[in-house]
This record gives sequence, C-alpha cells and structure tokens, in this order.
Amino acid sequence: MTTRSGFVALVGAPNAGKSTLLNRMAGAKLSIVSPKAQTTRFRIMGILMRGEAQILLVDTPGIFKPRRKLDRAMVSAAWTGAQDADVTVLLIDARAGMTEELRAIIDTLAAQKRRCWVVLNKTDAVPRAALLPLADELRASLSFEHLFMVSARKGDGVDDLIEALAKALPEGPYLYPPDDLTDLPDRLLAAELVREQIFMQTHEEIPYQATVETESFQERPDGSIRIDVTIYVSRAGHKAILIGDGGQKIKSIGLRARQDLTRLLERPCHLFLNVKERAKWDEEGARLRAIGLDDS
Repeated sequence: MTTRSGFVALVGAPNAGKSTLLNRMAGAKLSIVSPKAQTTRFRIMGILMRGEAQILLVDTPGIFKPRRKLDRAMVSAAWTGAQDADVTVLLIDARAGMTEELRAIIDTLAAQKRRCWVVLNKTDAVPRAALLPLADELRASLSFEHLFMVSARKGDGVDDLIEALAKALPEGPYLYPPDDLTDLPDRLLAAELVREQIFMQTHEEIPYQATVETESFQERPDGSIRIDVTIYVSRAGHKAILIGDGGQKIKSIGLRARQDLTRLLERPCHLFLNVKERAKWDEEGARLRAIGLDDS
C-alpha cells in the first residue's frame, strides 16, 4: 500500500474564506469563522484523510499591511505557515477580484517560486463570465499548477480540490495518527472558540482589541472538563461592553463557546470566563506567545 502525506498551506488576503475552507475540508470546526476580516491570528492545522493520503491543511492569518506588533506577528505566521508546505494554495475572494492586497501576495509568491495552486472562492456569488477575466489576469501574474473554482460556504467544488491534493502529495508515511483532527492543543482551541464568540457577539473595534488565554484546563473525576479563560481588553469601556448589562453579554459568549467545546471535545465542559483590562496587550511579547504567535 502506497501512502502519501504532506502539508498544504492556505494563504490569502483577510476574509478570503481560508478558515471556512479548512473547516469544510476537515469536516469539523477547527478554525474560527466570522464575517469580519482578520479573524485568524495564528497557524492552525487540520488533518484530513482521503484514501491513502494524509493532507495536513495549514490555515494561516490573512496577509495585510501590518501596523502594530500583533499585526506583524500575524503576517509573519502566515508566511511561516507556507514556508515548508508541499503545496501553497492561494485562496482568492472572487467577489473582490484583483485587489492591492492580493497583488502584493502574488508578487511575494512569484518571487519565492513556490509550488502554487490558485482557488477562487465565493464563486457562487459571481457570474461565471466575470470569473474568466480574473483567471486570465492571475495566469499573467503568477505561475501556478492548477486553478479551482469553489464555494467553501456551500461546498461546491471542494471535493474535487481535495481529490487533486491527495494525488499531488509526495509518497511517504503518515506524519500524524490518522484519527487526529488537528495539532491545536485543547487549551488553545478553548481560547479560540471564546474569541470566535467575541467576534460574533460584539462589534466595531471590540474583537480586534481583545485577546483570550486559557488559564487552566482540568479533567474532573466524572470525565468532564473545567476550563478557566481570561479575556484581556485594552480599555475599561471594552470590558463593560463585553460583560454587558447584568453580565448578560459574557454569559451569552460563554454559553455558545461551551456548547461548541462540548461538541468538539465530545465531553461535558464547564467554562468560566473572566474579563481583565490590560492596556497595550497587543504589544506584549508574553501575550503574543500565549496565543501562539512569535513575538520576535
């Protein structure tokens, strides 16, 4: 029996749909998703078995022009995630077309001469005739092996992409146990699911000015898990918004995150949230390392 295994890095501009595609391909919620841009902050890997092939899907933060230390760490994580990939998949929002951010990513990929595939996402929202000029413009700008048109949200074209990736990976032994879903530690997964609910249930700058850390993750004698999580925010006003009137907002965030954790970990979870004000946390190396980013 010939087995195949390799890394596939998903790169692209913010909000191209990388996390949605990862979750669709893996068949489980591994990376948080929201309609807001710049949701993913660090590299997340999903492990997908297809036939005799093990596809190691690396979801990376959206690549954009960084302004603060957190931004620089996120962009660095994106390119690091693609560095050693067997295939780099450039995911493009077909509705947005050729943006300035996308041109900068293409220029970097072209200079690095990586083995590259292109995936046009959200094609269900774009007339087919409008996709052809974009495809031609991409071919003129970047050398790539294959182009796929998909809808990560609906699943259109995703199976064809998976099959092609499975055949394209190098021959070799599996790098992870076949029944693993991700290399993401449960502590980090818990923090990410809380952060997803912050994105979904708050607005404006709040999600971008908050970070989430799991302080303790303890298995109890009855098989359930107690998880204590701290949410750091930059301002006192943000703390008040997150807590809400009578604590209703933080209760709602905790309830939805606990439900997602219980489904994913397949055991009862007891989730306790604490909100603390910490000015300029996004410039602290310790905070960045806690959420899986390199602070150098």
